[in-house]
This record gives sequence, structure tokens and C-alpha cells, in this order.
Amino acid sequence: MSKLMRITLVLLAVIAVALTLAIKLRRSSTAKVVKEDALVVHEWGTFTSIAGKDGVALEWRPLNGATDLPKFVHTIQDQSSGLRPPPGKGELTAAIRMETPVLYFYSNREMNVSARVDFPLGKITEWYPLARTVSSGIDWGTVKVAPNAAFNLPADYSRNHYYAARETDAAPVQICATNGKAAEQEKFLFYRGVGNFDLPLSVKLENGKVTVRSSAKEPIARVIIFENQNGRIGFRTLDTFSGEVVTERPTLSEKVDSVIQQLRQTLVAAGLYEKEADAMIKTWRDNWFEEGMRVFYFLPQTITDSVLPLTINPKPAELVRVLVGRTEVITPDMEKGVRAKVNLLSSSSPEVRDEARREILKYGRFSEPILKQLIEDEKDTAVRGRLQQLIKPPSS
Repeated sequence: MSKLMRITLVLLAVIAVALTLAIKLRRSSTAKVVKEDALVVHEWGTFTSIAGKDGVALEWRPLNGATDLPKFVHTIQDQSSGLRPPPGKGELTAAIRMETPVLYFYSNREMNVSARVDFPLGKITEWYPLARTVSSGIDWGTVKVAPNAAFNLPADYSRNHYYAARETDAAPVQICATNGKAAEQEKFLFYRGVGNFDLPLSVKLENGKVTVRSSAKEPIARVIIFENQNGRIGFRTLDTFSGEVVTERPTLSEKVDSVIQQLRQTLVAAGLYEKEADAMIKTWRDNWFEEGMRVFYFLPQTITDSVLPLTINPKPAELVRVLVGRTEVITPDMEKGVRAKVNLLSSSSPEVRDEARREILKYGRFSEPILKQLIEDEKDTAVRGRLQQLIKPPSS
């Protein structure tokens, strides 16, 4: 081997090592801000919908049920408008539940920034810290980004999945006091909402096959079809997905850790730091992998930017927004199980009726769409009446 060739091979090896280190640095759990005055902003969140029989998102009451947030989080019910209090969250209907977007800030020095998210086709329902204005969007006004600050972050001493989002290296933030209210601190800006807008993916389950169709102009990085039947797990992955595909339901022979690894890899490849990806998965692990079928997909940032325009000043040197679509699929098995319990609602035994009601409502906020689909097919007026009673909005 000539000396020139040996030198060339050594140089190639050095380049390969440098590229590997660069990738590891990019994906490091600790953000490295290169310039003293640079600002890095990362965001993750979820759009949750329920697929109807035609694959299109159903309208439902996404906030119907017990809250899963700490007591210190602000909600629309905290606000009073004129002489009328706002309607209960549980009464709001929408096609999409925007769940737990969090905005992380990274900087090498303390700085003030302004942050606003617009939601023209939706409504903000929960948030923290304080915001100046909340409606079809949220404006926090001036936000102090304070690396290494020893803020006293709020807690309600519950084992709430909200706190998992703090497990990153993001700088603490503080909202400047307004309207006589004390300043509030957190490791991120948090908000949630509901809306009616077109998602780029439709999912239909028919005759044991899953049809996935994308209307996005650019490919979706990854689609994961997931199913859990009585603890038996399966999933299928579609990469760089566009157009339409018809595939079999997943074979139930996998482990949850396998699908978590797929999700984690995709979150990091999309630009999140490793700790951010872990925080997102830890936040939603109990919900994402519970009983049922659902499809996860990673929205192109152009779609996120159009649905949720984000304005931050000064402009970040790097802005990464990773929104995961989560489509719940109502399977024939679920409908069959609920229908069997509906027949027991007419039992003469109060214990049997109560047990049937609990089984029907075990799907939580997803129970209502299942019941609505049963109503569409039900011809017995007495049974229809019992179903209607189960989904009757709360009087409060």
C-alpha cells in the first residue's frame, strides 16, 4: 500500500470519527449553544384524533373526564368573561385534541424573549405559566430565560405525568409579573387546546386491513400502526410515507420497548435532544400503549407551522418543532365488547348495571365516539335511549 493511500485512509477515518462525534453532539441530551447570544428553542406535542368509519376524524368531547394536570395549571375555567362564567371544559366539542405542547429554551446567558403561539382554527384550554392573552392562541409576553437559575418550580405533590417534561437540560423560564399577579416559573412553556382542522393522515380499519392515506405535500417521516389486545403488542412501521397503503393489522408478537425505541429514534432524528425525546415518551407512555389500536405519525414542521404559527423574538438560531399525530382507531372488537355491555344496562340487578356501565366507560374520553357509532347502527329505540344517556353532557 502506497504512503499516499495510507494517508488518505487515515484522513477518511478521521473524517468518519468527526462526523460521528458531530452527530452525537447534535443529539446530545445537553444543548450546546455555540454563540454567546444564541437562542435555541425546541418543542414537542401531540395532535390526538379519533378515526371514524370513513377514516376522517370524528367530532368528540376531548376534555370530558377527569383532568390529568396538576392543580396549579391554568385553564379556561379560571377565566371569567363579563357576567357569565366560561363553559365547562367537558362541554367543548372538537375533532382534534392538541395535547401538551411544551416549548424549551436554551441559552448560555440570561435573556428576555417574547413568545406567542397562534391557533386560528382552535382554542387554548390549559396553559402554564401565566399568559397575557389566551383565546385562539396564547401570548406569554416577556419571558425571562434564566440558565442555571434556582427557581422554586411549582408542585402539587401528585404523581402526575406533567412533571416528566421537566427532565431535560432546558433553561428555566420566568414569566414577568402582570396585573398584580406574582411571577411564575417553569422549565418550559406549556399549553393545550382543541381545534377543528384537517390532519394530513386518515386511517380506516375495514375487513381486518388498515388503510392509511396521506394528503401531505411532503413525505411523512414515519408512521407507526400500533395495537394492544389484552397485553399482546404489535406494530407496523411505514417510513418516508406518502400516498396510500393498505396493510394487515399488526402481528401481536412484539414488546412495548421495541415500539418505544422506534418512536425515540424518530423523535431524535427529527431534531429533539435525547432527554427531550425521553421526556415526551415518559409523559405519554401510559396513554400511548394502552389497550386498543392507534396510529402515530410525525408531522412535517411546515404543517405544524401552518396550524400553530409560532412567534419568538429575538429569532432563535435554531427552532425545532416535533408534533406527533395520534389517531385512535375504533376496532370491531371494541364495538362488540361495548355492545354486549349495553345489553346488560337493562338488567334487574343494580350490580350488573353498574358493572356494565363501568366497562362501557373504561375507554375514558374515547367512550363517547364508540357509543356514537353504535347509535348510528342501532335500530332499537330503547337501546338508543340508554346509549344517549351514557354520553349525555354533564349538567355542570
